[in-house]
Formats: sequence, structure tokens, C-alpha cells
Amino acid sequence: MEAQVRKPEQVRAEGLPERVTIYEVGPRDGLQNEDAIVDVAVKAEFIQRLAAAGLTTIETTSFVHPKWVPQLADAAELLSRLDLPEAVRAPVLVPNERGLDRALEAGVSEIAIFASATETFAAKNLNSTVDEQFAMFTPTVQRALDEGLTVRGYVSMCYGDPWEGDVPIDQVVKVGARLVELGCHELSLGDTIGVATPGQVIALIKAFEAAGVGVDKLAVHFHDTYGQALANTFTALREGVTTVDSSAGGLGGCPYAESATGNLATEDLLWQLDGLGIETGVDLESLVATSAWMATQLGKPSASRVVQALAG
Repeated sequence: MEAQVRKPEQVRAEGLPERVTIYEVGPRDGLQNEDAIVDVAVKAEFIQRLAAAGLTTIETTSFVHPKWVPQLADAAELLSRLDLPEAVRAPVLVPNERGLDRALEAGVSEIAIFASATETFAAKNLNSTVDEQFAMFTPTVQRALDEGLTVRGYVSMCYGDPWEGDVPIDQVVKVGARLVELGCHELSLGDTIGVATPGQVIALIKAFEAAGVGVDKLAVHFHDTYGQALANTFTALREGVTTVDSSAGGLGGCPYAESATGNLATEDLLWQLDGLGIETGVDLESLVATSAWMATQLGKPSASRVVQALAG
């Protein structure tokens, strides 16, 4: 008899949401960290396979200047190749108004902007200060909203910065709250270098709630540098978060923060969520096959523990 793909036994735990949205970032945040340029046809097939596996939110690319992220220079062509089901959201990252112009030309309906909670990362990533970055975001967000787009806000370096060390919670909340005031419908709180632990996660979520930013507006984005991503995710779920960022196969890092290793792998997240009986709409077996295929395209093994265990 042919062996079946192992799946986790489902055992519900109290205090957790019934359904979680997986915000897949592999095609953008994952692939942007690859040194070798991935062919646009491979990227398009990757995205189509992710959608076929049941992922309904897939961040596809970024309209950043090709000089800064050559991997994503094919953004417009990539979008033109996609034929996604109507239910699949395909947000793109835009850094400024020029990026928004290109995104609008490509017909997108949802964008994300990227902010820093620390001065050093703002300088290195945005060539700006924490305050000055909002002068760049404001017209971009306003135009996007006027065009009927929805806007997500990323806040990077929420738990620690490789140059500045610990990041004060009120500093993170101040940046995030300003993004909400600008019109961002959702905030993704990024553990860019993977140093967060559950106590910090609880404290930050509660601080946002105290500042009037409800947990319904929060998403979490963990890196697994110190092996804490799943523990931090579980903690966030207990605090009421229902949107979790992850990257198929554990692809990614951060090109502007060398100490950042891969994102939380979508398969590892899905194993946990499936085991908890939390609905996602994503098929584990199909997703594992997709990441195993992508690992072959990239010529290196998947970083996902679940892919390693199930795909061999």
C-alpha cells in the first residue's frame, strides 16, 4: 500500500481563533533575497501553484527601483502573466509614488508600504529618518486610497535592531499608529531579525490596543533566526491575531539586515494550525509539493522542517 503524506492529529486548544488568514510573502519577501535572478516564468508558476494550494493572499512582487532589488525588476511582466482566481488577493509592495504609478499601471487593487521603527534601519533601507519616512508615505497612501486601493503597512524592527539593540515598545506603537492614521487597513508587525520572544509579543500587542489600534488591525511577521517564530505565532494567536505572514519553503531574509534569516515557513505554520484545528483553506500536501518544486528551481533544499520531513 502506498504511504500517505503524514498530517498532524487535530486537537483544539482553548483561546484560539477558529480561522486564520495566511498572508503568503514568498514570491516577494522570499525571492527578493535570492542572489541568482529567478526567471519570470518560474515566479509566475510559483504563484499559480500557491494559489492552487489554497492560499488566498499572496504578495506577488514589489515595484521598487530595479537598482535596489534587481530580483523584482520584472514586476509588471510577472503580473501580466498571472491568471489567479477572483478570490485570491495579490498585493504588491510599493516604496513611493513612482512605485505606486507603476502598480496602478499594472492594475493592482492592493498595495503595502514598508516603514521602519528605528532610525538606523530607516536610514539604511529608506534613506530617511523615522519622521521623514511619513512625508514619503503620506502622498502615496492618499493617492492609493483615492484610487480605491487598500493599503497595508509593514513596521520593521519591532522587537530588536542589529545596530540599535532593543527597540522601545512605545517607539514601535508610535510608528504603527501613524500608519493607521494615514489609512492603512492592516499593520504587519515585523520581527525583522528574529529576536522576539513570547513576552515581547504579548506586550507589543497590548500596547497597540492601549493606543487604540485593535488586534483586528494587526498581523504578525516573524523570522526564525533563533527558532522562536512558531512560539511567537502561537502567542499572537492567543492574543487574538488572525493574520500571520509566512513564506513558502521558508524563503527569504532581509537584504538590508544581514543577521536576518528566513521567514517563518508557511508549511511549518500550516502544520501547527492544522494540528490545532484552525481553518486556513490551504492544503498541506499541495503546498509541500509546491515548495519542493521551488527548491529544485532554486537549486537548494527547502528551509522548511515540514517540507524536509514530508518531501524527503
